[in-house]
Amino acid sequence: MCNLYRMTKAPAEIARLFGARGGAGANFAAEVYPGYPGLVVAEGETRVMTWGFPLILKGKNGQPLKPKPVNNAREDKLGTAFWRPSFERRRCLIPVTAWAEAEGLKGQMTRTWYSLAGEEVFAVAGLWRPTEEWGAAYSMVMVDGCPQMADVHDRMPVVLARESWEQWLAGTPAEAFALCQTCSSELAVDRTTERWGAGRPAATSG
Repeated sequence: MCNLYRMTKAPAEIARLFGARGGAGANFAAEVYPGYPGLVVAEGETRVMTWGFPLILKGKNGQPLKPKPVNNAREDKLGTAFWRPSFERRRCLIPVTAWAEAEGLKGQMTRTWYSLAGEEVFAVAGLWRPTEEWGAAYSMVMVDGCPQMADVHDRMPVVLARESWEQWLAGTPAEAFALCQTCSSELAVDRTTERWGAGRPAATSG
């Protein structure tokens, strides 16, 4: 599952590329982690939201714990109570430069980056909803991984072709679900020596 991605374009450039209105308060890092702000395109404008729907947890004695960000939504779970309202009414586009997967032995994992070959930025299918804990939050939709990444991970984000953006945003649930397919386009793969946890923020939202 995707737990790290890059989005290196400026908000104004994303608004232009996606034909969206520019939103206010576009403050986010180039590398986005679960529980932190990222840029999405929703309801015709660019918005900064927290990556991950808050999952409310309780301790052994019933005391409330810090919410956990659920940053990936499996396509076969979109009809469940946790995801269905957002899938039916609040779909968004997530601009992505590249996403990372951990590769290697435990304790020695490095970052392998995947992007759409020939594209500086592309769109990943997303869902969003308002939350009491973090304000507006979003999550990526995931499907089976493509052959190019089979040796690293068996799941990947839903990469949307430009001509499918409007269908994802405004189509019926059935039309949107039809887009939840493994990417058939060529991926650019960048196997780095960057340690998986390097640069990760010390704390998450909440």
